[in-house]
Amino acid sequence: QVQLVESGGGLVQAGGSLRLSCAASGSIFRINGMGWYRQAPGKQRELVAAITSGGSTNYADSVKGRFTISRDNAKNTVYLQMNSLKPEDTAVYYCSADVAARSTRRFDAYWGQGTQVTVSS
Repeated sequence: QVQLVESGGGLVQAGGSLRLSCAASGSIFRINGMGWYRQAPGKQRELVAAITSGGSTNYADSVKGRFTISRDNAKNTVYLQMNSLKPEDTAVYYCSADVAARSTRRFDAYWGQGTQVTVSS
């Protein structure tokens, strides 16, 4: 069984910073891509940033230059450093990873439970 556990959300003033972490645990054979998504009230979930196992990254236009995604493959952990936060960044942030469990050796998408980020103006 594979689990993703996020941490690091909270309340911050506009212009502030937060760092999100997401650790994958369980019977893991391999992890490919990892990413962060967010969902604001009344809106669809959207991709914020993604990173491949080799370290290639891509970002939503709305966060380019402000957010940085990184990963520690030894710890099966992905991070999202969020700087210059804006009220419109307020959302529940979810991590996702393509993980092959030891039992199946097949890649499936796993999701974390979500962490709230609130940016006050």
